[in-house]
Parts: sequence; C-alpha cells; structure tokens
Amino acid sequence: MLGSLGKRPIVVAAVVAVLLAAGIVVAVLRPWAGPSDTAEQYATAWSAGNAPAAGALTSAPAEASRYLDRARTDLSATSMTATVTGTRTEGDRATSTVDVAWDLGQGRRWAYTLNLPLVRAEETDGNDTGWAVDWSPAAFAPGLEQGERPVNRTVNATPAPVLDASGATLQAPTPVVTITLAKANAAQSSGPLGSALSSVDPTITAKSIADGAGAVPDGQVYTVAVLRQGDYAKVKDRIQDLPGVTFAPSTRLLAPDAKFAGQVLQGARGDIEKAAGGVPGWSVDAVGAGGKPRSLTGVPPIAGKPVTLELNKQVQDAAQAAVDGESNQAMIVAVKPSTGAIVGVAQNPKADADGALALTGRYPPGSTFKTVTAYAALPAEKLNPGSPVDCPGTTVIDGRTIPNEDEFVLGNVPLQTAFAKSCNTTFSRLALGLAPDALPAAGKALGFGADWKIPGMTTITGSVDPATEDLQRASDGFGQGDVLASPFGLAMVAATVDKGAPVTPTFIRGQRTEVAVAPGTPDPKVLAQLRPMMRAVVTEGTAKAAAGQGEVYGKTGTAEYSAGGGGDNKAHGWFMGYRGDLAFAALIVDGKSSGPAVEMAAKFLGKAPR
Repeated sequence: MLGSLGKRPIVVAAVVAVLLAAGIVVAVLRPWAGPSDTAEQYATAWSAGNAPAAGALTSAPAEASRYLDRARTDLSATSMTATVTGTRTEGDRATSTVDVAWDLGQGRRWAYTLNLPLVRAEETDGNDTGWAVDWSPAAFAPGLEQGERPVNRTVNATPAPVLDASGATLQAPTPVVTITLAKANAAQSSGPLGSALSSVDPTITAKSIADGAGAVPDGQVYTVAVLRQGDYAKVKDRIQDLPGVTFAPSTRLLAPDAKFAGQVLQGARGDIEKAAGGVPGWSVDAVGAGGKPRSLTGVPPIAGKPVTLELNKQVQDAAQAAVDGESNQAMIVAVKPSTGAIVGVAQNPKADADGALALTGRYPPGSTFKTVTAYAALPAEKLNPGSPVDCPGTTVIDGRTIPNEDEFVLGNVPLQTAFAKSCNTTFSRLALGLAPDALPAAGKALGFGADWKIPGMTTITGSVDPATEDLQRASDGFGQGDVLASPFGLAMVAATVDKGAPVTPTFIRGQRTEVAVAPGTPDPKVLAQLRPMMRAVVTEGTAKAAAGQGEVYGKTGTAEYSAGGGGDNKAHGWFMGYRGDLAFAALIVDGKSSGPAVEMAAKFLGKAPR
C-alpha cells in the first residue's frame, strides 16, 4: 500500500498533462491535502500568536483574527501550544482533536482538549487546503458560546480580621469602592468630582484631583479615593455619570472606627494584608454574552487567617483620648517591657498631618535624657542617689551660660533631688566629667540608638554622638546639644529601665523582629540606683501631676530649640516613664514646658489598664 500511495502524485501529474495537451482546462487535485493539513497549519499559526494567519484558515477570517488577538490579550498569555493529535472526516465535515496548553503567567496553566470543527471551503489567498476551521468561540475552547470570550482574572481571597492582643477586632473585611479618573477627562470631571467627594473627605478637592491626575502618565488613570460602601452611596448619584470616572468594588481590611490608630495601621497595611489577606486564586471566565461571567478553569483562593497585632485597644483608646485633647501636635507611644509589645501609638490630627511622628520624628529630648546621663555618671563618677551634688541657678562652660529653668537654685542636694527637680547645671557638669563616648554607650545600654526591623512598622529611637568638646558634651548631658530622640525611642529607654534587660519591640504577633543595630545590656546595679531617682520625679519632683496614677516612675523634659532665623526659642514638652508593665513616652510639640505633657500622660494612665 505504501508503494502505491507513493506513486499517486506521478499518476495524477501524467493525467493532468494528457488533459492539458487535449486543450481541456482542469483544476489541479491535491489528494494529499485535507482537513488534517488545515488543522496543522491553524494550530501552528495559533501557537505562534499569528492571529491573521490563523484567522485566514477559518470560515470567518476577519472575525476569527480579531477574536484570537483579543483573547490572547485578555488571557495575559505568555505562550501557548496547540498540538493536533488526530483527525476524522465525515463527508463535508471533519473534526481534529487538538491538545491546547496555555501559560498565563504567575504559575497559571490552562490545558484542555479541543474538538476543532472543520468544513470544506473554497480556495482563498490565505487558505488553499480546501478545508477551513468552522469558526465560533467553541473553536477556541470547549464551553464558550456565541458572544463569549475568555478573560483571565485574579480572584482575591477573603481577608481575615485583624485582632488586638486581647482578641478584639481592630480591622474587618469591609466592602469599598475604588474611584478612578482617566487623565484625559481630568479637566471636565475634576470639579464636580471634587465637589461631591469633599463632603465625605474634606482633603479631596477639585485641585487635588486635577493635580493627581496630571501627574500620572498619559493614557493612565488616577486613583481618586477608596470609599466605604456607605460613603460611596452618599455621592454615587452625583459622580456615576461623570466622563472618565470608573468604579471598582472590592474588599479591604478597615477599622470599624476610621480614626483608630490611623498612622500605625496605614503604615502597616502592606504587611497586615500580606499576613491576613490569604492567597489569591485565579479564574478564566467566559464573559460578554450578557449573562453573569462563569468560570471555565482556575484555582480558588485560600482565605486568610486572622492576624493579631500587639496593640491593646484599651491602651490605644486611652492614649488617643489623651492626645486628642491637645491643640498642638501631640503623641504617645506605649510599650510592654516584659515582651517588647508595642501596645499603643497615638497621635492627634495635627501630628498625623506630618506622618508617623511618634515612631520616626526626631526632637531634642531635653531633660528626659538625664536618665541616660545619670546611668552613665552613677558608676563613672562613683555616685549613688544620695551623693551630694551642687545645683546652682547657672553654670558657665566654655564661655556659655547654662541655666536651670527660671534659674532656680537648690544649692548642695542629693543627686536624687537634683534629678527629680531637673537641675540642668548639675547634669551638664556631670556630663563634662564623662568620657567622650560615655553618653552614646549609656544610651545604647538603655536601647537608645538601637535599631530594629519591625514587621509592619518603621521606627527610629534617636541619636547622640561622641563629644570631644566640653560644651557639646555638657549640652548633651541635659538633652540639648546634638541629641535627638523619638517618642518611640524614649519609650524603649523607659521599657529597658523597667525590665532591667534589653527589650526587642514587636508589632505583628508571630513575626520576628530583626536586629539592625543591637542595643547594649544594662547593668542591674546601676538600674537599681536609677529607678528610685525616677520614682522621686513623680513623688517630689517635676511630674507630681502624675502622682495619683499609681506607682509611676519617669522623667520630664523641656527641650528648647531655635524656631527659624529670628532667634526666638521655643520648647517641646516631654514625659517618659513606666507603671507596672507599661512603659510610655509623651510629647507635645511646642508645649512650652513639660507640665502639659505630664498632664496628658496622667490622663492616659488614668484610662489605661493597670
């Protein structure tokens, strides 16, 4: 049989030659071509992404070409292969079996077996096989109906709730609508869109929208807002028909109270969603026929698991209530010394406007830094809380006069009293007698100058450099000079004094904090001397306003700084300390003195759990 088939083309050629010689016009027959050849050519062109060539081999070349091209785009395909495994013919119709495998990227695979229908067809420029693919969406994939096309979509997982340390819900899956505006329509839609949205978010204006849309590349859209469903319902009728405005519903993790720990939760959003968001799935959907999209293939998402933050809602609420009562920028950070858990980070709206100041702001710490100076001086200068020290109203170092507040004079008093009453003159002289690197080393022993990579949080503790010059070292000794600190950094100092050992801060439970710059190890004997001095600050010193809030230990600070080039000095007000297993630092920017900060901290401690 193979021999006779091999001679068939020669026989046909001879017959054709005879007929032509007789003057008879005939069509050249191709018995070796057929539906399988058409299927092979179609599969090759389809696999190569050559939609025009593949479309030309169908019964509807233009329609098929457009469909194949759009489908490959809608599938986000990186590659595909179509392999013909067999063909059967029944009269004027045939069916080829084709194994199709799509690589849709991101590890997504779609494989199926297609029964490709073919019909006899007249010869065209792109198809001289005598057969054509009988085109319809079903010739692309099984299950596709007329008017439908396949689209590759990500299926987001249902996020899990975010809980506080006690199990209270801090964030829950909440329906939202993302509103976007095409850059090309910014001029005509920014005004009415801003007018409508400002009623639910005053920070959104026509100008902010126009500026934002103007900053995106041509042809792209600007995300104007993400609104909760309730807020979206209030403005829907005013914005749904605006040119270039689109709306995408989704689910996000949001706090029941939009103001709860806003800066912290916003900063941790990526890490929280990664932990609580689950694993997205994917689906190839049949869409476009007017009905609800239906899945042809895919992998379902894996729901997220609840995430627990170290925040304590009672502590956070107490801190927030305290800072919200202040007209200047105000903030409180609270840490649990025994575990390092960051249990509260509160800022009032004025502070929020400038970012996460409680965690990363850098301010002169004033006399709160005397805690570090005392830690360094006690062993270096062989002192104890009862050691007599001089506290004059002023002292002169390298020609500069250093005063106490209002130049108060205590005379010769125990070190503990000078600490409790906050004698700048005493502590500038103590710092003067220390080695150039003594204050940085003491700070590091108390966690000041250490640095950590905390999942969900960016923090700065503060800095103090070695000082070889007398005036610099003396100024550093009472927290002026070049010393800078954040509320977080001073809360860590207080936590270290309380615990008596290095404290590693944590925020998302179960996620390990990495040490970037390790803290030192405090000396228990020195801490035993330092603690009664911090207690005296509250019982007989500058923090008496906190005396009614239990056994509070602390240190106040009034930190002067120069405001602009006019020579006017302003001052921040600080109070840092601890009570039981709760360490804290409170700051009022431009608070003038430490008094308001002590009162704010007292309000916090009054509502915080004991």
